[in-house]
Amino acid sequence: MDKPTLYIANKNYSSWSFRPWMALTGVGIDFEEVLIPFDDAAGNPNIKAVSPTGRVPLLKHGALKIWESLPIIEYAAELYPDAGLLPGDRAERALARSVSMEMLSSFRALRSACPMNIRRPKAKIALPDGVDADISRIETIWRDLLQQSGGPFLFGAFSGADAMFAPVVNRFDIYDLVSRNDTLAYMETMKAHPAWRKWEEATRAEPWIVPEDEV
Repeated sequence: MDKPTLYIANKNYSSWSFRPWMALTGVGIDFEEVLIPFDDAAGNPNIKAVSPTGRVPLLKHGALKIWESLPIIEYAAELYPDAGLLPGDRAERALARSVSMEMLSSFRALRSACPMNIRRPKAKIALPDGVDADISRIETIWRDLLQQSGGPFLFGAFSGADAMFAPVVNRFDIYDLVSRNDTLAYMETMKAHPAWRKWEEATRAEPWIVPEDEV
């Protein structure tokens, strides 16, 4: 089987890149990584040369190109059915897809006010309307799933659903947004995962600064 190639952007800021990278790395899927920084306000032409949308992440497998984080994870789950990217139980797979899609399509107030920034020192900011509601809904998702599965991850073992929420873990952490013990425990579990630590280490070596994401 040909090894897929995952195109990503700056690890410190690119939440969309973080999700599929964390998913594939977290379950041990072997892939080539190509990082194209978004270091140009108009968009890096090297990204546009690779991706039909002009954005990353993008997974290339042979002649096939797949964009957007969730379809990448879904494709990898079909390509590597024994890797554990999706729960084994049909009902749990449906639930994992539901919460992953909600993460993809919702929580705009949180994402706008609190950009992902792995290197940012922890500090609170003034929060606009809507952020508290987003936080509450995400905590409810996590709490319900962890109670059902018994943890330590949302569906017991690490899966693509955890990877979809990885950027939120960073946001909750660096903007000091949460205090519930169960939320904090799940965040620590995620941050202790070897894939998370590998990504975080790589951010420390990146030279790029994106001012609009330095809240």
